Amino acid sequence: MSQISLTFPDGAKREVPAGTAGLDVAKSISPSLAKRTVAMSLDGKLADIAAPIKANAAIKFLARTDPEALELIRHDAAHVMAEAVQELYPGTQVTIGPVIENGFYYDFARNEPFTPDDLPKIEAKMAEIIARDRAFACEVVERDQAKALFKKKGEAFKLELIDAIPKGDEIKLYSQGEWLDLCRGPHMNSTGKVGKGFKLLKIAGAYWRGDSNNPMLQRIYGTAFASEEELAAYLHQLEEAEKRDHRRLGREMDLFHFQEEAPGAVFWHAKGWALFTALIGYMRRRQQAWGYVEVNSPDMMDKALWVQSGHWEKFGDHMYVTETPDERIYCCKPMNCPGHVQIFKHGLKSYRDLPLKIAEFGKVHRYEPSGALHGLLRVRHFTQDDAHIFTTEDQITEECVKLNEQMLSIYRDFGFTDVRIKFSDRPAKRVGADAVWDKAEAALKRAVEAAGLAYELNPGEGAFYGPKLEYVLRDAIGRDWQCGTIQVDLNLPGRLGAFYIAPDGEKTVPVMIHRAMFGSLERFTGILIEHYAGHLPLWLAPVQAMVATIVSDADAYANEVLEALVKAGLRAEADLRNEKINYKVREHSLAKVPVMLVVGKREAEERTVSVRRLGSQEQQVMTLDAAIRMLADEAVPPDLREAADAKAA
Repeated sequence: MSQISLTFPDGAKREVPAGTAGLDVAKSISPSLAKRTVAMSLDGKLADIAAPIKANAAIKFLARTDPEALELIRHDAAHVMAEAVQELYPGTQVTIGPVIENGFYYDFARNEPFTPDDLPKIEAKMAEIIARDRAFACEVVERDQAKALFKKKGEAFKLELIDAIPKGDEIKLYSQGEWLDLCRGPHMNSTGKVGKGFKLLKIAGAYWRGDSNNPMLQRIYGTAFASEEELAAYLHQLEEAEKRDHRRLGREMDLFHFQEEAPGAVFWHAKGWALFTALIGYMRRRQQAWGYVEVNSPDMMDKALWVQSGHWEKFGDHMYVTETPDERIYCCKPMNCPGHVQIFKHGLKSYRDLPLKIAEFGKVHRYEPSGALHGLLRVRHFTQDDAHIFTTEDQITEECVKLNEQMLSIYRDFGFTDVRIKFSDRPAKRVGADAVWDKAEAALKRAVEAAGLAYELNPGEGAFYGPKLEYVLRDAIGRDWQCGTIQVDLNLPGRLGAFYIAPDGEKTVPVMIHRAMFGSLERFTGILIEHYAGHLPLWLAPVQAMVATIVSDADAYANEVLEALVKAGLRAEADLRNEKINYKVREHSLAKVPVMLVVGKREAEERTVSVRRLGSQEQQVMTLDAAIRMLADEAVPPDLREAADAKAA
């Protein structure tokens, strides 16, 4: 029997006969290792611990507490949930049950609807199944055998799934005691390894295979962790997230709304638009200081341009298309880069013009399935703080280092100090030769390494035209949000005929660095609202100060205070209604107005104001002039404050 070589994480090697099961390898090393191992990783791919190892591989044995095992815990929990449902509700068909971010789900076909009251019953039955600690066993079967089995069980959806498995692929069945399911695997070695750190979360509807022409199924969502403590922390995070939901806060703060006549598009109210334009104003100032020129490209361009750029092949299904009476086909732009290449091409460019930095707050349009839409966080029409830097190849590293510094400084200004970077290399579906990709990936890696920053590899997730860096922000309750990107593109400018005149007089294709810092301004606005739970910093707040009267005798003075606040550059309003002051305080606190200036007859006589901060019961009586100076200073955006401090120094 031929031998294969296994390489362990510490670099040690061991030869074993081909086909040796992973568990046998673990036993040969140590009984305690075999006891705590629930699965293995072969060349970075998860596998059953009982699976035969057929070729040389880098091997790692996984305990259930290892981070890599979390996916298996959730996968096993999904199977346990499916068994529990079928035990409790005979006749229910199981369809698919994948692991998703932070948990899992399973779709069921059942005549009667599940209700929230069913979830505790299913959880209790799951606990019973976990306590049985049945072994997961894998069996490879013939297609006809699998179909006969599920036909006998009345599992019509499984028959369709079997038919969808490509010819030549293995058909695997995983059993846990009496119960089994069609599954690619892998799994841990028994149901008991799921543990107690699981919870069912909610019930939703879902069409079979995501097609509205297919039957509606019932989806049960759950989550699972290696420990009950981790589960408790996650459930607490969910509670906090619900309190911070930007859709609810958007209503309370009167920022925006959505309606069915324009799905995935935002109706910005005056206060929301004030916040949105404050973000644009901030970014515009930063970009001007960094040498960008701001442009604007058409929202709609001929399909031929998108075919030439490669976007049609990649994004055609997500583009909005219209045909005019003269039979020309136009596309609403899903991104700004082809338009910026056209602007670069207008007029002859020399190497002396590079780097040329073009920025646009461009509205882009991408069709997203209705089920994926989620407030400001997932829309169909959104604004990007998009920019493209046209450079020579020699300038790539220097420009990317600058971009990285700028990116991190912006996130600090908005209160995000925990930022991680992912390096995404070439995807399977891409344009350009491998040699070009080699050059682009090497240049981007040099840039992030030159900046002295750690990054994690995100294999195969680059843009179709070039590799990218993704900036992931961690918010106040520990959630991660991917926002900014830097992409090095050696393909698109050439496809669209862009060139500059090099020092030797030759036409040379420029490098195009794609850059977005907020990413989608709509999405970034939603993230900010949730990060701050609506308590936005004064410089960002849509209404920075509210003047509220205690008695109508103070109305004239309140208007004078309002006029002074506005003159000082503050976004302020006055509430002169004939309502009790406590009612006004509650209402404006719900709307998350950061500062209230309360005035009555006494304040009018003494020309003072009573300053009340959002979230505080304390009041500070100040002269009007002092209060305005204080608030005007607090309301200075961080970039202008930094510039003023630098000038003063």
